[in-house]
Formats: sequence, structure tokens, C-alpha cells
Amino acid sequence: MAVSGHRRRPVVALYERIADAVHDGTYPPGSTLPSEPKLAAELGVSRPALREALLLLQEDGLLTVRRGVGRTVNARPPRRGFEHVQPLEELIGGGTGPRVRALLRTLEEPTDFTTQHLLAPARAELRFWESVLAGEAGPAALCHEWAAADEVLDRVHPAFARALRECGTPTEGAPSGPAGDAVSMLSVLLGASREVALHARSGITATLLGRRRGEQLGRPADTPAVLVTQVVRVGDVPVLAAKHMLPTGAPALPVLQSH
Repeated sequence: MAVSGHRRRPVVALYERIADAVHDGTYPPGSTLPSEPKLAAELGVSRPALREALLLLQEDGLLTVRRGVGRTVNARPPRRGFEHVQPLEELIGGGTGPRVRALLRTLEEPTDFTTQHLLAPARAELRFWESVLAGEAGPAALCHEWAAADEVLDRVHPAFARALRECGTPTEGAPSGPAGDAVSMLSVLLGASREVALHARSGITATLLGRRRGEQLGRPADTPAVLVTQVVRVGDVPVLAAKHMLPTGAPALPVLQSH
């Protein structure tokens, strides 16, 4: 289902409040955050909502959980790995993968994640797509994808910019393929890049689904999962950034590494 309008998801707003506190020195690099109950009280939010935001901050490299210490602030984001560029729905299905079901197609202000990986200015509007990959056995993965700002795409990859516009604005519905199923943003990018060289980097980490993503995938919040973080570039310019969450029991994901 497509959701219209430029909106800021509650977990993103909370994420940014904590990230801002890190950047303004309230929680400097190497410092330890207050306990969850204390931090939730200070921010005036529920502990489940706080836990979701902290999980995202940890996944994005701003925080590290140290046993017996708690959550500490990192000095710099972790380095990423390297991968072959291919849509996740094709990778995990060997060509007969799950369908892409659109949950949200909207515009979103930059977060630390998109500022870091897409070099997005603070007031930019980025296309954000949230999708579930659903197979015969049920939901297999949750995908979050962001495109660089339109003015960047118009300059470095106009074909991708046109393809995204042709998919429809947030008020026109979710982009779909010939069979009516939604498509991933990476699939749109690859389809528009027949004469454009793409380079991708990715990182793979272990995490937990969390409450909201657990509800979207029909799994308990404490379900172990693999998080794949992906950035695709044209030359030195990032044009797409994504996070793919694969819970325990999802189809196998082949990984190609190189130096």
C-alpha cells in the first residue's frame, strides 16, 4: 500500500534526536549512553520506541554495545565490504525469488544514515521505499531503499532520475512491474543503467528484528536477523543506499567478496 505525503517516521525522528545529541557533544565519542529507563525518561518516550531507535543507531555504526558496559558512542562509522550489484529479490531466489510488496513510497528528510552514505544535504528530500519480499512461505525480507536527491541524479544518472519519476510520485501509488507486483528501487536503477557502470559496497552484520520490523515480517521482536547495508555509486557519487533485513529462516543469500 502506498502512503502519500512527506512524512517523518516516529522512529526516524527519535533516531535523529539521539544522533543530534551525539553530534553536538552531549554524548561524545567513547562515552556511554544512559541506561534505557533513564534515557527513555529524559527523552519522554517509551522504552520499546527507544529500543528501536537505538538498534538503528547501532546498525548504522553510531553506537556499539559492549557487554558489561552498555551502549557507547563510536568515533567513526565502520568500513563496508564489497558486493556484486544484483536485486535482493533475485539473489535470494536464484531467479525465481519472492515478490516485492510495497509498504511505503514517500519523500523523507535525510537521517545520519543517508547523510553519511548519500552525502545528502540537511534540507534535501530523498525518495524512500519500504518493501517486503514475500514468498510462498511468507515474508522473507524487509527492504529500505533511498535514492539520492533529484538534482544529484539529474546530473550523474538522468536515466535513473527519469525512471524513478515514471514509477510515480508518492501520491500516485507504488511502482509496479508487468505482473502488477511492486519492484525494488535497485531493480529500477539496474534497468536504467545499461550504459552506466555501477559500483556497490555492502556490509553484513548480525542483529535483531526489533518490534516494528518484527510486526512487518510476522516474527517476534527478538528474532535474530542478518542486516545487509548497501550503497551503489556512479563513479564516486552515491545514487542509492539501502538496508535489507533477513530474519532467521529466510532463503539463503549468496555473497561474493573481493579485494
